[in-house]
Amino acid sequence: MFRGKQSQTNQADDPASRDAKVNELRAALGPLSGRSLKFCTDACLRRYLEARNWNLDKAKKMLKETLKWRSTYKPEEIRWHEVAHEGETGKVSKANFHDRLGRTVLIMRPGRQNTASPEGNIRHLVYLMENAILNLPEGKEQMSWLIDFNGWSLNTNISIKTARDIIYILQNHYPERLALVVLYSPARFFEAFWKVVKYFIDVKTSEKIKFVYPNNKDSMELMKTFFNTENLPSEFGGKATLNYDHEEFSRLMALEDVKTAKFWGFDNVASHNNDDVHSKAKVMPAPMSVASARN
Repeated sequence: MFRGKQSQTNQADDPASRDAKVNELRAALGPLSGRSLKFCTDACLRRYLEARNWNLDKAKKMLKETLKWRSTYKPEEIRWHEVAHEGETGKVSKANFHDRLGRTVLIMRPGRQNTASPEGNIRHLVYLMENAILNLPEGKEQMSWLIDFNGWSLNTNISIKTARDIIYILQNHYPERLALVVLYSPARFFEAFWKVVKYFIDVKTSEKIKFVYPNNKDSMELMKTFFNTENLPSEFGGKATLNYDHEEFSRLMALEDVKTAKFWGFDNVASHNNDDVHSKAKVMPAPMSVASARN
């Protein structure tokens, strides 16, 4: 998704060549088993090849590093009760609507940052990335992000270093997962933050990032090309009213954890963890924000 700047020249221009590259990459990886085998679908291999402009050696190196990271970080084992405190304000959540192409949407509200834990913020986002990917409609490999900058300031707890660390994980371990990111209503002082952060974002990804201003007619028309305004929250110029209810979101994520466990093949772990989620959800406060979520 994000990665270091490099040439965008494609080294596999036709479908047959790309299929051959996928087969070559699979052979180069050697025997796989368990979760690594399940992770390395043909679509996954294509994403890594695309991220490295269909250079086999670079794609192999990138994918092996991801498999090593997944074996230690274990993103598929993160459960909602472990990161729920990070989500109490609704700073990141899965929307209950899709974009016009049917892709999962994550809504981010950095102005609602509520903790100073870099690792907590990263695990929370990784959890929601994994969940968003699991909920992509069949045939869809990418998601959209809506980032609402209302209420955001340079004094929030997301530092440049944390932003860089997040970008590192996303660029190296979730390549080609981003279809679109909307930066909605960024304040003028955001430019200082952006000048630093954009250095870590490659040209291809930069083209997917759209600045949208609510008082700019052209910006709002652009939003309509990406999202159905009937489903889009009013805070993003749409007509819908969507509230983030943390207790309800926790119940939904408990169900999602069961689905995740079944997908990866460890149902017993999910059952144990979701008992914890349900018990904790009963005592969690329910602050309101824009993005409630469901499947």
